[in-house]
Amino acid sequence: MLLSEFDYHLPEEQIAQVPLADRAASRMLVVDRKAGLWQDRTFREVPSFLGPGDCLVLNDSRVFPSRLYGRREGHTGRVEVFLTQQVSPDGLCWTALVRPGRKMRSGEHIVISDELAVEILGRGEFGERTVKLSPKGELFEVLERVGHVPLPPYIRRPDNAVDRERYQTVFARERGSVAAPTAGLHFTPETLDACRAAGASIARVTLHVGLGTFQPLHTEVIEEVKLHSECFVVPQGATRAMDAASRVVAVGTTSVRAIESDPVHGETDLFISPGFHFRRTGAMLTNFHLPKSSLLVLVCAFAGRDLALAAYRYAVESGYRFFSYGDCMLIV
Repeated sequence: MLLSEFDYHLPEEQIAQVPLADRAASRMLVVDRKAGLWQDRTFREVPSFLGPGDCLVLNDSRVFPSRLYGRREGHTGRVEVFLTQQVSPDGLCWTALVRPGRKMRSGEHIVISDELAVEILGRGEFGERTVKLSPKGELFEVLERVGHVPLPPYIRRPDNAVDRERYQTVFARERGSVAAPTAGLHFTPETLDACRAAGASIARVTLHVGLGTFQPLHTEVIEEVKLHSECFVVPQGATRAMDAASRVVAVGTTSVRAIESDPVHGETDLFISPGFHFRRTGAMLTNFHLPKSSLLVLVCAFAGRDLALAAYRYAVESGYRFFSYGDCMLIV
């Protein structure tokens, strides 16, 4: 199976650059796998698709300001350091993506601010670096002051104060993601209350979004794909809630990967592609994903490639907004 089989055309103007004023106002394309049909709805209607026996699974990972801008020691040009995952027990060593990458050699020092410096320790297989952070104070407190919201590159503008709130789910709790679990961005406290009122239980899992979720795939052959590992945990309470449910409704591909991984905590590099046997996921709420991405492959594995791509083409033709700040799809 080839990555080129998971492609579609998307006009650039349909890539959402800003969030809607109202989180819950997004359009929602409801895809019925059994009937092979879809219908246009709005996200605010999602509680009407839930009932007693359903368990709604949320990824409660919290995004932190992981994009840093600074300068190489002794130089004036701007350097970007994008933290992706902690790799040391003291929390100061990270994998990171660095720009301009070719100039960044081991031993280089980067000054982010008076409160934070970065040293490059080594280089990874796909160009990522291992870096060591030297903060003056508690690291995450410093990052909150000097870091930037890690908006994805297809959002072609600088981050701003609005993104601090809106590129974060209302139920975010466990800090650790460097990209938002975007299907959850549509929920408001009122929508969650309406889901409970419809009879659905709510379970929380944690998967810290990193390179395994958003980095482009490096091979054309699907069977050869290997994702970076991401930290996750499925608490016992979530497992009990899912076991008691007649249908598990996963909010986002990250929730799907968490509840389909085994064991139920640690690190996962699970890559879900067509032919995968879903043990828990009975329905999925998800945003629209990039062509030829691991997330689109996962959606095709769940909905069926032909149906998923046909629904994507319809969404393009119908003017849906795509990607992180865009509209969503409910697959039942």
